[in-house]
Amino acid sequence: MEKELMTAEGIKRQLAYPFDNMEVLRQCKKWKKVLKESVSDCICKRIAILGGSTTKHVRDVLELFLLREGIECEFYESNYARFWEEGVFHNEELEKFSPHIIYIFTSFRNLNIKGTVEKEYDRFQLLWERLQERYSCTILQNNFELPFYRLLGNQDAVLKRGDSYFVNSMNEKFYDYARNTKNFYLVDIHYLAAEFGLSRWYDLNAWYLYKYAFSLEAVPLVAWNVSRIVKAMCGKNKKGFVIDLDNTLWGGVVGEDGPEHIEIGEGTPMGEAYLEFQNYLKRHEELGIVLNVCSKNDADVALEGIQNEENVLKKEDFYRIEANWNRKDENIQHIAGHLNVSLDSLVFLDDNPAERDIVNQNLPMVESPAFDTVENYIKLVDKNHYFEVLSLSQEDQDRNAMYRENQLRKQEEEKFQDYGSYLRSLNMTAHIHPFQEAEWDRIFQLIQKSNQFNLTTRRYTMGEIKNISQSQNYITLSGRLVDKFGDNGIVSLLIAEKEGETAHIRLWVMSCRVLGRDMEYAMFDELGNACRESGIKQMKGYFYPTKKNGIVKDLYEKLGFENEDDQTWHYSVKDKEILKNQFITVETERE
Repeated sequence: MEKELMTAEGIKRQLAYPFDNMEVLRQCKKWKKVLKESVSDCICKRIAILGGSTTKHVRDVLELFLLREGIECEFYESNYARFWEEGVFHNEELEKFSPHIIYIFTSFRNLNIKGTVEKEYDRFQLLWERLQERYSCTILQNNFELPFYRLLGNQDAVLKRGDSYFVNSMNEKFYDYARNTKNFYLVDIHYLAAEFGLSRWYDLNAWYLYKYAFSLEAVPLVAWNVSRIVKAMCGKNKKGFVIDLDNTLWGGVVGEDGPEHIEIGEGTPMGEAYLEFQNYLKRHEELGIVLNVCSKNDADVALEGIQNEENVLKKEDFYRIEANWNRKDENIQHIAGHLNVSLDSLVFLDDNPAERDIVNQNLPMVESPAFDTVENYIKLVDKNHYFEVLSLSQEDQDRNAMYRENQLRKQEEEKFQDYGSYLRSLNMTAHIHPFQEAEWDRIFQLIQKSNQFNLTTRRYTMGEIKNISQSQNYITLSGRLVDKFGDNGIVSLLIAEKEGETAHIRLWVMSCRVLGRDMEYAMFDELGNACRESGIKQMKGYFYPTKKNGIVKDLYEKLGFENEDDQTWHYSVKDKEILKNQFITVETERE
């Protein structure tokens, strides 16, 4: 058993919530070594931690949690309590480090509560603005936990002289700034301290002896939450649930008890617990998270259970319902194929430990939280931050409708023997134009999420996207695809850097939702037009292989590029090009 736990997969399971905080601290060094040896195709990030207190353990555990996600980091740490000075003033060492992410690790200990809220807030805002000017990177900022005392008692949060009032006022200003500032995210230690318990959060001995802002035991909790933001930035969020039915979505076994006797709804404590869990999942669906069923049941029996009038979730809420007696790992693969997503995009929810173990053994990339009793289901899913939200676009909220439209497209495809005739029948129109400010959030999101159609695996920060969009040294293309079934949204992005008469394709990504519909040809044709307008004579394309992007390894060859080496291709731009795209009407808007 000990040997199994020391494998990379065993360690990853121990690092899922609920983890043992003190065991994480004890084993941190050993576990990092194992995970580093197992990581391949990793994403590399440079993270600068500007600390208002001691940050060593936060850095170490954050590194461990990110390795779990296949993210390998290099760290810069400020001198003790010099977060403001090192961020505001010239810092040669930090500039040389060139961080992708700056994490400002402050706490209640760093507030000047003798001053005014406005003056203290201005101090932080100046810090953020200087960092953005110099580094154009993502900023993570702690908000503030409540103090461990209340000088004014129960009125401490009410009266303006109260420290609790000061903290809450600062947090409100931080929230407002985060709502209105791109590339800036809060780490909510105000919530974490409340969850952990303020009496446990503050360890005064640790502060006086070592200048730890909070209990050592709370460090993994904070590092875990920071890692959830970073993994979301790196496109590591999940995309959907695969959910068991009996004793997972409702109480009881529908095949034995009958659909009218399953426990769901008001009336019994267990029924209410399952009802709240369904409501929780329903809210995920409204955010664009796709729901699927994987149940060992006869299909008609499963549907009878789903249609119980007490259920919040009905048949139409699920993209796929795999109710049969096949192995669940096989059904999960079937669901991933229909969704056209990688297996590591799915979360498997099942109360049966034997079924979870089979999935863990055969599909270790699929997350499967250790469900025990229904009252803990929401907590287990929620604390794992599978779907950490950085921004919420309309396209996110429309994603389930887009998946259903894809089902209609597949049904339409089955009517045609000739694939070209099928593509023509879709009446596709592509709207392709340079990056626009109104679309920056979606552009950032698509770059982070795209893993399969991603030629260079480059993950641009929001600051880099902004700079590239406004630079004359780049050609940028954003492609939206619409067909007779609906609007797929922005599905493809391309960035080419101009150097003399050559355009280097630094990024080319496309959503898996539109694979096989020739959108890549429409994008390439428009890139050719943009190159001719800019006097570009040659394109250079780059392909960096990973475990996931094998579907585009032959793309440049199909487009007519000539191979230079394993990773580099070149293409001569002709004065008049024969269009590669044959099936999509293109509407353009070039500057």
